[in-house]
Amino acid sequence: MVDVLRERGLLDAVTNEQSLRALSAPGSAPLRVYCGFDPTADSLHLGNLLGIIVLAWFQRCGHVPVALVGGATGRVGDPSGKQTERPLLDEPTLARNVDAIAALLARLLSSPDAQQDRRVEVLNNMSWFGGMHLLDFLRDVGKLARVGVMLSKDSVKARMSSPSGSEAAGEGAEGMSFTEFSYQLLQAYDFAHLFRERGVSVQVGGSDQWGNITAGTDLIRRLGCGEGAVGLTFPLLLRSDGRKFGKSEEGAVWLSAEKLSPYRFYQHVFGTPDADVPTFLRRLTFMSLPDIALLEADMRSPEYQVNSAQRALAAELTRFVHGEEGLAQALRATQGLAPGAQTTLDAESLAALAGDVPGYSLPRARALAGDLSVAELAVLAGLQPSKGAARRLIKGGGVYLNNVKVGEEGALVAADDAVDGRLLLLACGKKNKVLITLTDE
Repeated sequence: MVDVLRERGLLDAVTNEQSLRALSAPGSAPLRVYCGFDPTADSLHLGNLLGIIVLAWFQRCGHVPVALVGGATGRVGDPSGKQTERPLLDEPTLARNVDAIAALLARLLSSPDAQQDRRVEVLNNMSWFGGMHLLDFLRDVGKLARVGVMLSKDSVKARMSSPSGSEAAGEGAEGMSFTEFSYQLLQAYDFAHLFRERGVSVQVGGSDQWGNITAGTDLIRRLGCGEGAVGLTFPLLLRSDGRKFGKSEEGAVWLSAEKLSPYRFYQHVFGTPDADVPTFLRRLTFMSLPDIALLEADMRSPEYQVNSAQRALAAELTRFVHGEEGLAQALRATQGLAPGAQTTLDAESLAALAGDVPGYSLPRARALAGDLSVAELAVLAGLQPSKGAARRLIKGGGVYLNNVKVGEEGALVAADDAVDGRLLLLACGKKNKVLITLTDE
């Protein structure tokens, strides 16, 4: 297991590598391995995917993944890697987020090949924190924590002189609140509880979680829970230019299809620069290392077909996150949005674009009367400022109706142009597109 993670670039640090190798040696009992996810939104994003991938690798090697949703710790907020304090969520929002993330984790880690006793367990730490009294926590856990050690954690030191970002802290407040400061104790207790009550011996997390993870192994030792607790971190996923992978101009790249369509997800991954593709293939997919090496060698070849590696990466990731059906939807939408592509559009392909391109509704009788020009349609749909501008663009070869270049400046919309009698895809240039829905009104 250690070798697999190291070869894939998924091992940053481990508290006791010798112990982990012994625990995961062939013939040993399956390990129970957990990673925590805070419910700060109603979906996880691409930045969370590394933790899921690491759990999936443990599962593929015969171990039991445990995905922990922080229904309790989400009420506090992890300061790790943050410049300001997270805003606190209200109870109904937090509950919805917990349920949505739990369902997402269960789906992503539901391997049909896993044996019954090695399938993913999705837990909520509110189940043990919910009934705990503050005085009990201070007596049983707080007394074992040393403030000097807590202050030495990188996540704390980085925040001690930063703006709080919390309205409740008052204008001009700096540093971190006691609420945030206590987070490492709560996460430490998560590990101790799971170690003692559910036999979880390994916690994994990003490199920014090292302080929280070692707080857990230390608490397990101080509580006298036994030996064998191991913490492991993986490197944060950064592009070659230092930017985080998983962010777009619009913000997070969500893993939930309800927040981001499979097509948009596919397109974001497809935009990965050449320099980053081999690294992301190793870390974020299950493609074999020899196959990745062949693809990397192909990228250096003069005969390399541009974006082939990106296409492989986008397909692998989209398949893992959205399944075969989601990948097929993304590919249909990609083909449908390629002006001039030799793609026969059908209603299903166009419907997959809904929400990913601007939409416009037009009465069917008006659109298919036989006297509506494509130039006028471009104006009605907001793609061109005037019919004259639209005609000039048509003359220059820049207007497409259903992926077919419009050849005549005075071309009219015909009845057989409507796909399934109800949809038209109009493009003015490569990026300006609109999906027109024909209505009976």
